Amino acid sequence: MKYLLLFCATQEELAAWQTLPEEERARTYARSAQWMNEHRAQIRSNYGLYLPHTVTSVHVGVGGQPLVTDGPFLEGTEVIGGYAVIEVTDLDEALQLAKTWAEHMPAHPVVEIWPVVEE
Repeated sequence: MKYLLLFCATQEELAAWQTLPEEERARTYARSAQWMNEHRAQIRSNYGLYLPHTVTSVHVGVGGQPLVTDGPFLEGTEVIGGYAVIEVTDLDEALQLAKTWAEHMPAHPVVEIWPVVEE
């Protein structure tokens, strides 16, 4: 079964991350890479995402016409910092994997687990 792991942080956690010295952020990125490598057998793909101010959204506007806006369209209090597509036997295995994430990347301590529809 495939799942999408979304690595999330609050706006406050993101702000704190941005104030860290470059050396500390580099060490945290190294721990993140270590986690990805440790679980490479289950991870099918993974990517980090740029900050929310770089997002462009397209949604239906007035009269059904596409409307392009700057920034994320979805309302939320958390920021998605990256994601990984994993392939595991079941949700329990996905949970075990996600539980080990926070110790490697404390700047994005929340992991959402979304089942992937395969067609």
